[in-house]
Amino acid sequence: MKTLSVLFVALIMAPMVWVVDAKAETNIQEVTSPGGIKAWLVEEPSIPFMALELRFRGGASLDRAGKRGAMNLMTGLLEEGAGELDSRGFARELETLATSLGYDVGVDELSISAQFLTENRDASIELLRSSLIEPRFDAADIERVRGQVLTGLRSDTTNPDEIALKTFNAMAFGDHPYGSDQSGTIESVTALTRDDLVNAHGDIFAKDRLYVGAVGDITPEELGLLLDRLLGDLPTTGAAMPAAADITIEGGVTVVDFDTPQSVAIFGHKGIGLEHPDYFPAVVLNQVLGGGSFESRLMTEVREKRGLTYGVYSYISPRDHAATYLGQVASANDRIAEAISVIRAEWAKAAAEGVSEQELNDAKTYMTGAYPLRFDGNGPIARIMVGMQMIGLPSDYIATRNDRVEAVSMEDVKRVANELLDPEGLHFVVVGKPVGLETGALPE
Repeated sequence: MKTLSVLFVALIMAPMVWVVDAKAETNIQEVTSPGGIKAWLVEEPSIPFMALELRFRGGASLDRAGKRGAMNLMTGLLEEGAGELDSRGFARELETLATSLGYDVGVDELSISAQFLTENRDASIELLRSSLIEPRFDAADIERVRGQVLTGLRSDTTNPDEIALKTFNAMAFGDHPYGSDQSGTIESVTALTRDDLVNAHGDIFAKDRLYVGAVGDITPEELGLLLDRLLGDLPTTGAAMPAAADITIEGGVTVVDFDTPQSVAIFGHKGIGLEHPDYFPAVVLNQVLGGGSFESRLMTEVREKRGLTYGVYSYISPRDHAATYLGQVASANDRIAEAISVIRAEWAKAAAEGVSEQELNDAKTYMTGAYPLRFDGNGPIARIMVGMQMIGLPSDYIATRNDRVEAVSMEDVKRVANELLDPEGLHFVVVGKPVGLETGALPE
């Protein structure tokens, strides 16, 4: 949750970035502070500016029993005052320092993105430290941010996309945190107390789940001292991580009745994790099958040839505790059944035959060509480095990533397609008034 003032500062500072050519070797230095905090650094002193990315593993999955939405609400309050500064004072200080602080929580991590000028580094770090160590959680701010969350939750009840995704997750993951919305429910968020937010804060902010990336005008020695000053007072350990999630959904269709002229469908089955040795072949396979481009098989067959949808795509969703292979399509109520039939047929065709040589080469060209576009500033580079650390990738991964893509062979893709794609195991959650579909087994 970001205030307009923080977003405005971020936009002002946007031109002040250093762009890396990902094709060239990126000099990532592995830094350990005097106090033992580890970080990755790309040093670039030519512009007096830096980006700092902090990430804490666990995220909204650490919500305590009966307190769903606590981590999300707590995260939204980190920029609403800390230490001696109330919410307005905190916002004014950000503007005075021309500093951007962004706080975001996902199912598996809580991220903090900071960008600041070298001349304001010390003051910016003190402000960030206060939000991490001594957030105020004032009553008026709690109620205001709670109201924003509740508004979003009420809006979700009339959003077919949200209804479909929440239904699929509940069926796939059951009582695991992945099975429910990280924002909580209207009932759970309404019942949250200040003590619940304090507990959530203590559960996530600890050194045993911390990852750090820094890019810009700072030396390794300076970064080490900065990290100890910023993070040295955090506790050593936080709450235990959730157990692995069992994916319980089976092939079939679930219809959620909703009065709309167009049905929305979320579909998927078990996926493949980032740590799996076949992850790269799986990503190349998905780029061909439904990776979002107009050249994918699903777009060609469902949209271009039959005009059943404006868009259809698939994606691999590897979370910390479970991996799924998902997709989404929307079509008129009287045509969604045909769209689903075509998707299943393409799933089965790819599982049996793999991909063509031309499709493989086109997918590789797209993936290797698009990769450098991710490195468009200090902030994105810092975020990428943190993501690499969390996955356990080596610091030279940026230089070798495209080589890994190029190394994927036809045999790799065919084997992975046969093992990963399960047309009979696909489950479609359809929200709308679909003609010719009802809850149960998918029609042949």
